[in-house]
Amino acid sequence: MDSLPAKPGFTVGDYAIDILVQGFPGKSVCHGGLGWSTIALLRGQSGTAAGRIVLFDTGSFSQRRLLVDGLATHGLTCADVTDVVLSHAHWDHSVNWIMFPQARVWIGKAEMEWAVNEPIGPNPLPELYVRELHRSPQLITLEEGQECAPGIRAYLAPGHTPGHVIYVLEGPDRDLIFTGDSAKNRIELITGEADMTYDPAVTKATVDRIWGFWTRRPGSIVLPGHDMPMVLDNGIPRFIGEREAAISCWFGDTLDQTTLIQLLPASQG
Repeated sequence: MDSLPAKPGFTVGDYAIDILVQGFPGKSVCHGGLGWSTIALLRGQSGTAAGRIVLFDTGSFSQRRLLVDGLATHGLTCADVTDVVLSHAHWDHSVNWIMFPQARVWIGKAEMEWAVNEPIGPNPLPELYVRELHRSPQLITLEEGQECAPGIRAYLAPGHTPGHVIYVLEGPDRDLIFTGDSAKNRIELITGEADMTYDPAVTKATVDRIWGFWTRRPGSIVLPGHDMPMVLDNGIPRFIGEREAAISCWFGDTLDQTTLIQLLPASQG
C-alpha cells in the first residue's frame, strides 16, 4: 500500500486531520488514573465542511496547554472551534469542553442521560462538569446515525460506558473512525476485550462493529482514544507515525538535575 506520513497528519474527505495530543495505552501503577487520551483536530477545507473547526474529545486538565498550543500552530484559538464532539463523559475525554465557549458540544443522548444521573462517587465522571454541560445551551445530544458536522456521524458503541459513541467521517476514498474508549488501543481492537467494561459481551459486539466500519473501505483509518492512528495492512493494524511518551523526574539534588524516563518498549525507545 502507499506510504503514510511519519507524523500523524492526513486528509479524509473535506477535512485535514491533525493529532493535537497523542493518546497513550497505559495506566499509572501507584498514582491513580493516567488519562493520557487522544485529542484530534479536524479543519474543514472545502464543500459544506469549509470553516468547521472540530475537536474529537478535549482531554483532561493536564492537557490544556497542549490544546492551546496545538491550536495555535494552525493559527487558531479556543474561540475558533465550532464543534466539540465527545465520545463519552469520562474526565480524561470531556472535562475541557468548557474551554470552547463558541462551540457546539456534541455527545450521545444516552451517554448524557446516564452520566448526569450517576451518583457522585469513585468513578471517572467529572460530575460538576457533566451537570454544567447538561444545562448548557452549547449542548446537542446525538442519536444513532445522526450527523454532528458535515460528513461526520455518531454511532452507538457501548461497553466502556452505556452511551459511548464512535464517530465516522466518510470520505470519497477512505473513512476515519474515531473510537474513543470503545476500543482504547490496538490490543483491544485485536482481541475484542477491554480492561474497563461493564459487560465483556457488549464490548465485543462494539469492537466487531468498529471492524465492520474499518474493513468496508480500503485505507480507512482508526483513531483510538488511547493510542496512535492505524490502518490495516493485509488485515493487520499498522500505526501511522511513532509513539512518543516520557517523564522528566527530579531525582537529584538540584532543579536542573533531571532524569528522563522513556515510557516505551526498548524496540521503540
